[in-house]
Amino acid sequence: MKVRQVKLREIHKSASSAGKPSFCSVVWDQQGFHSVTASSSDASIAVHNALISSCPPKLLRNHRDGVTALAMSPNATCLASGSVDHSVKLYKFPSGDFETNITRFTLPIRALAFNKSGTLLAAAGDDEGIKLINTVDGTISKVLKAHKGPVTGLGFDPQSEYMASIDSTGTVIYWELQSGSILHTLKAVAPNSGLDLSVLNVLSWSPDGRLLAVPGVRNDVVLYDKDTAEKLFTLKGEHTQPICALAWSPNGKYLATSGLDKQVLIWDVDRKQDIGRHKFDERITSLAWKPIDNVLAVIDCMGRYGVWEAVIPSSMKSPTEDVPNQSNNGLLLFDEDEVEGQESSTSGILSDLGEDTYEESKPLSRKRLSKQSDALKELDEDDNDDSSLSPKVESHKKARRHHNESTDNGNEGIRSRLSSARSKMQEAFQPGATPVQPGKRRFLCYNMLGAITTMEYEGYSHIEIDFHDTSRGPRVPSMTDHFGFTMASLNENGCVFANPSKGEKNMSTLMYRPFTSWANNSEWSMRLEGEEVKVVALGTTWVAAVTSLNFIRVFTIGGLQRHVLSLDGPVVTASGFKDELAIVTHASDCLPSNEQVLEFRVLNMTNSSQPLRGRLPLTPGSSLTWFGFSEEGKLSSCDSKGVLRVFTSEYGGSWFPLFSACKDKKPDENYWVVGLNARQLFCIVCKSPDLYPQVVPKPVLTLLNFSIPLTSSDLGAEALENVFILNNMHLVEIQKQIEEMDAGGLDTSSLDDEAFKLETAQDQCILRLIGSCCHGDKLERATELVKHLSLEKSVKGAIKIVTSLKLPNLAERFNSILEERLLTENKPLQTTVPNSNYNASSSTEKSRLSGNDIPLPAPKLSAPMFLKKAKTQEAIVGTEKTQEKQTPAVNDLEQSKTTEKESAAAEVNNAAGDMNKDRPSKPFLKRTNSQDIEKKDEVDKVKAHRPSNPFFKKSVK
Repeated sequence: MKVRQVKLREIHKSASSAGKPSFCSVVWDQQGFHSVTASSSDASIAVHNALISSCPPKLLRNHRDGVTALAMSPNATCLASGSVDHSVKLYKFPSGDFETNITRFTLPIRALAFNKSGTLLAAAGDDEGIKLINTVDGTISKVLKAHKGPVTGLGFDPQSEYMASIDSTGTVIYWELQSGSILHTLKAVAPNSGLDLSVLNVLSWSPDGRLLAVPGVRNDVVLYDKDTAEKLFTLKGEHTQPICALAWSPNGKYLATSGLDKQVLIWDVDRKQDIGRHKFDERITSLAWKPIDNVLAVIDCMGRYGVWEAVIPSSMKSPTEDVPNQSNNGLLLFDEDEVEGQESSTSGILSDLGEDTYEESKPLSRKRLSKQSDALKELDEDDNDDSSLSPKVESHKKARRHHNESTDNGNEGIRSRLSSARSKMQEAFQPGATPVQPGKRRFLCYNMLGAITTMEYEGYSHIEIDFHDTSRGPRVPSMTDHFGFTMASLNENGCVFANPSKGEKNMSTLMYRPFTSWANNSEWSMRLEGEEVKVVALGTTWVAAVTSLNFIRVFTIGGLQRHVLSLDGPVVTASGFKDELAIVTHASDCLPSNEQVLEFRVLNMTNSSQPLRGRLPLTPGSSLTWFGFSEEGKLSSCDSKGVLRVFTSEYGGSWFPLFSACKDKKPDENYWVVGLNARQLFCIVCKSPDLYPQVVPKPVLTLLNFSIPLTSSDLGAEALENVFILNNMHLVEIQKQIEEMDAGGLDTSSLDDEAFKLETAQDQCILRLIGSCCHGDKLERATELVKHLSLEKSVKGAIKIVTSLKLPNLAERFNSILEERLLTENKPLQTTVPNSNYNASSSTEKSRLSGNDIPLPAPKLSAPMFLKKAKTQEAIVGTEKTQEKQTPAVNDLEQSKTTEKESAAAEVNNAAGDMNKDRPSKPFLKRTNSQDIEKKDEVDKVKAHRPSNPFFKKSVK
């Protein structure tokens, strides 16, 4: 072996100046024009121009801490970096322009890897989980968890069937990408790197994807089979300490390894011997072969970077000769150029690169595994030493050739794969409809109002319409269907039916049937020639049908064609509520992970507007199973993983997960969603494997309380926290309705009653949470919770709770919060001077209604505080009397410290009872000045009502 000299130059100075070793990385772009380096002790990334070595590197300074991982996309247009600052960033390449923070972790990142198509980025680090991120839209496809230590190495096989990962304990796991399941686990096959963060276990797939190279525990390299994960052979040479870095040559014939002994060895894999060696001053932490040349880039643990030229002697085969053709990436993203390239290819390796879809390759792979495993066992019986390893590789190649010979024509494989990609997009479905079941009655529609069922006979079908509330009126007569309707929608006014295209003219029929009408022959139907109805929906005054031509056809209930609108994607489903039509469409083809990319929009048919539009969130790996409106008109969706989401106006419009079936349902149950109201989910429980209910026997509606997918609480109070969040949501919605009705001069007394009851219930929930916090020694959390209380007596009840638990410091804090809120509310009263002129009093009342009815945030409350009920005119006119009683109100607060210990729940109930007695009937009713004058004589007769701030209830009598 010849010892070659490689000069290294300092790139990452912060690493060397610290005097401590760090983990440094290096990668090449696909063309070999640039190399990129980074160090875990330096927050900058260096981009080197390989064509002009004298040119200083371009520095990318976007991370706040050291960069621990780099990955280059296969087409060299995107660079990914991971850091100690827990973030993963994407850059445009080679410009280096920052693109996005694609994900974050809770601990430092240690490994990144792109798949062959660049559509998936795997990221992992010290928190032991692996995220598979769709680079198309930035969503997380899967999270893989099985490692018991920091994940330090990742690698997709070139066919993108599997991914391999390794952790600091030396455990290697084979993952199947389609399902995210574990195929093989190899425990403690690599060195345990311990707590030294400058040494990370790594692994690397051979360019043809047949072998996985992993550092061994005996200062060697172990090669494992791709499919069986069986040990094939080892490379053991002059390394005297464990191996810490690996790099395959572009053609897979050579392997470069770096060890803790500061040596880099070059291996001829076929001959299983080292053919080159170089001794460095410091440990080399990363290696990278130049894709188009006989050059190896290296970087050591002190941030010094260099290029080893002419690595392979000229007398031997070049590392860039006979590079495997990998233009077919084995995933679902293809373009026409790639297809044409594959059709014209005559390479014998073509069928090795995943010409089958996942579904097709799995059985073939398993069959191949069985044959290969048997062959390897026979060889093991003859000889168990290393000399028998060479035939094993030969048998592996024979098995691969046998598989190549049995593969279908390449063109047919590509076409079938393209067809499979299209077929994975979710088909359109009608909410509340069940699939065709030969010989059985099925549901065309099942919602909160009723059900429409059909039974097929020869040449016709029998349709029946039933309402859940049988007292609503006379039974709707059944009908005979000669069109073969397969979908329907139902509301209080009528029902609409549609069928798929049929007959010689390929016609689809749409029919509307009203339940009541003053005119005869109000039923109507429309024929759509060469166009198929996919989904139907009903509103108060309109009927809508979404068709295969991506048209929305809108009719009046009388049958007048009103609008024809175009969609920008195939429809998935639609639903109507009063004036609003909600539609879900495909925003693009499904992602490589087979996830749907859906978009929703809401159209207002009365004013021809589109108030809402955006992406529809789904649980990774799921599809949409139900879509509609709640009884209150809230847009809602449910996916196949059982997660129910409701659209809210908070945070600029977002989807809130109100229910997750994985927490509540039994393993042998499936929930078929019917609808929901403000408090509960209505569904039908189906026993596995049934996913849909049967018409006979009549299904029973099951009511499920909302269960937000919260994390496990350290206090075990998930149920209380669930109630707390739900109450806050309802309070926000009621407040919004009160403000809208009040602005329109409408009576809000009923909503105000509901808001007050909800505030009282929320205070009871908060008091229970405060008790849990005190028992769990979470006093800071208890202080946060007391600021959410709405009623004065609730705060006093909280003080009594902590006093009884002998927490004087916390009781003092609660007292301070109460006093501060009381004093803040007193200030407006102290600055108000009584005036005999009633108009002045009236203006004072208006100013209080507009501003002082909302509890002032001092300290600022994160809980939604609602418009409290206005003080009566007696309280306003008699301001002097009120001021005199402010001191007793504060004295009452001091007296609460010495009273006997009472139950927090009883205290809240008393507060709710007192507040109910003092509440006015119409607190938000605005009056004109003339009305105020007419009522002036009756001011003294008005009883004391609920004050603007409940903390002042004692001062207003």
